Amino acid sequence: MITIVDDSWMLPCFTKQMIGMDCPGCGIQRSISLFLHGDIKESFLMYPALLPIIFLLGFLIFDMFVNVKYGEKIKLWATIIAIGTIITSYIIKISFI
Repeated sequence: MITIVDDSWMLPCFTKQMIGMDCPGCGIQRSISLFLHGDIKESFLMYPALLPIIFLLGFLIFDMFVNVKYGEKIKLWATIIAIGTIITSYIIKISFI
């Protein structure tokens, strides 16, 4: 099932407007909208880094209130995975467009 996303409220990508090329964050707004509408698969296909970013932000908030034994290592690896996913998906995106 493909969810139609109303993008009238979304901010334009200034990098795309200025140089005509997608930025590493292009697609995150639509991905968030798809995620909030319950279309997880389409959200992941739109912007694969959203799920690691949600985990990272959720863990950062959780770690503020609960002392996690290996919290610093989890935060480090979650950050590495999120940034790695952003960079990898961006390279794939610009390679095939």
